[in-house]
Amino acid sequence: MNTLKIFSAICLIAFSYCNAQKNAIVAHRGAWKKNNLPENSIASLRHAIDLKLPGSEFDVWRTADDSLVINHDAHYNKLLIEETNYADLIKFKLSNGEKLPTLHEYISEGMRNNKHTLLVCEIKPSEISKERGQKTGVAAVETIKKLKADKNTCYISFDYDILKKIREIDSKTSLQYLEGNKSPKEVKADKINGVDYHYSVFQKHPEWIQEAKDNKIILNTWTVNEAKDMDWIIEHKFNYITTNEPELLSERLKAKK
Repeated sequence: MNTLKIFSAICLIAFSYCNAQKNAIVAHRGAWKKNNLPENSIASLRHAIDLKLPGSEFDVWRTADDSLVINHDAHYNKLLIEETNYADLIKFKLSNGEKLPTLHEYISEGMRNNKHTLLVCEIKPSEISKERGQKTGVAAVETIKKLKADKNTCYISFDYDILKKIREIDSKTSLQYLEGNKSPKEVKADKINGVDYHYSVFQKHPEWIQEAKDNKIILNTWTVNEAKDMDWIIEHKFNYITTNEPELLSERLKAKK
């Protein structure tokens, strides 16, 4: 790697880190639980935005006919998303009557009257092939750029190669790794600027917290739903905390002030 590339990588990580927040709440699959909304629905996203939460996470799959859709599990209504056409999936409504949202619809809603909630886009690893997962990641980035939402979006994935592929086509976007098997120094070497691990990983490797801070790597953690775990994360000053309980986490943060 030449000097210019090294300098560019350092600038990317420093810029992303400086724009990260402290103990910022990320609603996991939107703010759905308190009001019994469907996870990953337009309604749960809108509620997270209306609550003025710093972030809202969602999951992306690609259908058999290349539609990008929002759903957590590989299956939707017992249909494997990657092997089913979009028209067949939307025959089945979400519990609130919404249809299964496309990425285009979801991001369009996420940009409406929203200047405060980061859109945290999880690219799901393909169950068909590694290459397919990478193509899904590229397609998601292209869609989000077309909607001019790239500055309001970061990308996360359990598949490291998906993140590396996104970095190849976008040198500036924020990327966070989910699996929990790489140190902050390791992800930094691959121009990944965040670690978003289950909180138990950081409890097992507390040295990674300071290592991330020393290397200006964004610290995020999931899925933190119990008050005692929230308090531990808050004390260690993470950038983001992903939770199914944004209201409880907000209370814990206020109690710590």
